[in-house]
Amino acid sequence: MNAQQLKNAILQEAIEGRLVPQDPNDEPASALLARIRKEKEQLVKAGKLKKKDLEVKPISEDEIPFEIPESWEWVRLINIGIAETGTTPSKSHPEYFGTFIPFLGPANMLNGQIISETQGLSKIGANYGRIVPKGSILQVCIGGSIGKCAIVDKPVTFNQQINSITPLVCAIEFIYYVLQSDYFLLAIKEKSTGTATPIINRGNWEQLAIPLPPLAEQYRIVAKIEELLPKVEEYGKAQDALNKLNAELPERFKKSILQEAIEGRLVPQDPNDEPASVLLAKIRKEKEQLVKEGKLKKKDLIETPISEEEIPFEIPESWEWCRVKQLYETTSGGTPEKGHPEYYGGKIPWVKVGDLTKKNIDKTDECISEEGLNHSSAKLFPKGTILVAMYCNDAIGKSSIVELPMTTNQAICGLFPNPSVFTDYIYYAIQANRMELQEKAAGGAQKNINQKIVNDMLIPLPPLAEQHRIVEKLEQVLGEIDKLKK
Repeated sequence: MNAQQLKNAILQEAIEGRLVPQDPNDEPASALLARIRKEKEQLVKAGKLKKKDLEVKPISEDEIPFEIPESWEWVRLINIGIAETGTTPSKSHPEYFGTFIPFLGPANMLNGQIISETQGLSKIGANYGRIVPKGSILQVCIGGSIGKCAIVDKPVTFNQQINSITPLVCAIEFIYYVLQSDYFLLAIKEKSTGTATPIINRGNWEQLAIPLPPLAEQYRIVAKIEELLPKVEEYGKAQDALNKLNAELPERFKKSILQEAIEGRLVPQDPNDEPASVLLAKIRKEKEQLVKEGKLKKKDLIETPISEEEIPFEIPESWEWCRVKQLYETTSGGTPEKGHPEYYGGKIPWVKVGDLTKKNIDKTDECISEEGLNHSSAKLFPKGTILVAMYCNDAIGKSSIVELPMTTNQAICGLFPNPSVFTDYIYYAIQANRMELQEKAAGGAQKNINQKIVNDMLIPLPPLAEQHRIVEKLEQVLGEIDKLKK
């Protein structure tokens, strides 16, 4: 049971007479009703009410939804006070609007209170509005916020989206809680007309049946509700915190497991593995050969030394710290000119940051044509390329491995496949380092990183055999975390 359900249950207990005990010494609700009627008769004599306002249709047995104590009475809402519906003075008369008296709408109400006064009527405009006194209860009678209530602490006017009841003799707060109960809100909806925009007019609203306790019991009920609701609020906050923790827990587990993996603590090291230093030497030799063949430039062999200050944590002896540039040739994508429709709608997947939603990507929302590829700076990335998002704030560092040849826009950097390392391990290492990439982002509202930042990113590199063991263990554990998420 959540906090709102608990509050609803308390209000239901209250209006059924089960929240506080009855006191046989209380003046019964029938006597209270007689007192209210006398006040209304006095208002009729004073010309403030019409005689027809005293004529109320009796409540039939069919209308009574639940039993109430003997000292209580079922009454219509209009029985306990004076009802009004709001009206808006003509907008063609700007002189009707001013600061003489607040003019309220549904947006000015929240949690039983008037939270703002965004408009008012002038002294002249007040003559064309409906003024209700302090202690009146406003209730929205139309639209998505139908049923929303507030007690006013001074005279106000309001628009036609609101009905009001000004209780006579009764405890105002008790009537407010009745109007906020599940029972009454459901009764409003049942009597509403319209489908897309439900509405209940004052005539139907004021005829709804409500349970009325003796006046003394009304005050006891209000006191008990107001004792319990702060505890319900505390319970709600604690529940929200727990729900938030439960929602975040799988992601926290995932981050923790990724960190264990890149620190060399997820699987044991094997002394028989060829160390990462040998692997890096092999990769360098391969690059030197590509330079000789003219497939790489000599500057691509230049490596930026890694200082002690850059190293964030210790790794096993058989591992090595390296930069992305030591492992991969990288480049960013491009966008074909939008003024050429023939560049789009082809068969070549074109990846945007929003497409990087999972580890392996095999389709995109948009494709470009061969012509679009040839007439733009977009690159065709082969299967096995790791894509890294460089734009869009929190999306920076999002990655995917392409499952078929794809292109990307300029917001993404592609790491061309290197068979000497295990692609899946590097993917997870980048995911573990997303925060580092985001911290290096620059810009205003739309922060981004550049290709150099991706190239300079540190990767803790295990022996190749251990890379495979790490990924196998990672995917086993992450699969369990995904089950926990569901």
